[in-house]
Amino acid sequence: MIDQQQFRDVMSGVCTPVTIVTSAVDGVPFGTTVGSFASLSLDPPLISLALDRRSSLLAPIQTAGRFAVNILGQTQDDLAAVFARRDVDRFGATDWYFERGLPRLTDAPSWMECGLHQTVEAGDHLLLLGLVRSARSRGAVAPLVYANRTFGTHSRFCERSRPDIVDLIAACAR
Repeated sequence: MIDQQQFRDVMSGVCTPVTIVTSAVDGVPFGTTVGSFASLSLDPPLISLALDRRSSLLAPIQTAGRFAVNILGQTQDDLAAVFARRDVDRFGATDWYFERGLPRLTDAPSWMECGLHQTVEAGDHLLLLGLVRSARSRGAVAPLVYANRTFGTHSRFCERSRPDIVDLIAACAR
């Protein structure tokens, strides 16, 4: 079997989206930074994420049977770091409100409300499958991603202006 540090080193080179997953029980918000979020299915609309079995968010999600995914933008690395820590008041560090009974971070560019569809045993983590019940997005915002143990964004969002499609078609026709 592969050495754990070797596995970590290899996986650190894989770019992942950065999200803050939230839930609430009896009006008390819970949340943590998650980098294992992925689209899973269109019909039905499913997403997946993995939580460590020791995560303080796991029990609230299982109790509530639902959660929200706040998808972060490029400039929200400080917020991701706050929600990754255990020794801070995570919700005191940002503006948020309840939407459909789940904590929504005010400045997150995209947000999904999910029902807990299925839980899959996966080693020291649980894979949570979420049925997306509602979603909102502010459009094309440069995403916050994590790779090589640092936050950043997709390079195309940083480096190039986007020429009009009509100009590209005209250039190809020449």
